[in-house]
Amino acid sequence: MSERPKLKLELTTFDKTLEILGWTSILAIWVLIITNYTNLPDTIPIHYNGAGQADGFGGKATILTLPLIATLLFVGMTILNKFPHIFNYPTNITQDNALRQYTNATRMIRYLKLIIVAIFGLIAFKTIQNATGQADGLGVWFLPLALGLIFIPLTYYIIKILKTKQ
Repeated sequence: MSERPKLKLELTTFDKTLEILGWTSILAIWVLIITNYTNLPDTIPIHYNGAGQADGFGGKATILTLPLIATLLFVGMTILNKFPHIFNYPTNITQDNALRQYTNATRMIRYLKLIIVAIFGLIAFKTIQNATGQADGLGVWFLPLALGLIFIPLTYYIIKILKTKQ
């Protein structure tokens, strides 16, 4: 790993768009939580089972953990993305393939960041709806949707990385 090339990747317009969407989504989650906080009852759902039904309850201040965790994950992954030479790859990284491999890996991280923020935003939105009596649970569709949003792009990029071994 220490012998891997350390490259400074130039962001494409698409990469910049993903970053802007991610930061905008983080801001939107914070605005959603802050603007609805005073309308929440003292007890809100804080955990959902696999079927999307609330099975844990806590104080309304716990809703602040959703944007906090989303922000920490997003910032952490953003920092990590600046060091693609330290990632694990299913192939040897050489001077010839480093740019392609690093580009694919960092784009995969950008997608995952945006997806994670979207999932946390959806949980926050549905929690507010549940707490105010406008909904009942996340819905049975939530878990398959979240897993699909994470694993479909992850699988796509892993296959893409494997195909560009040279």
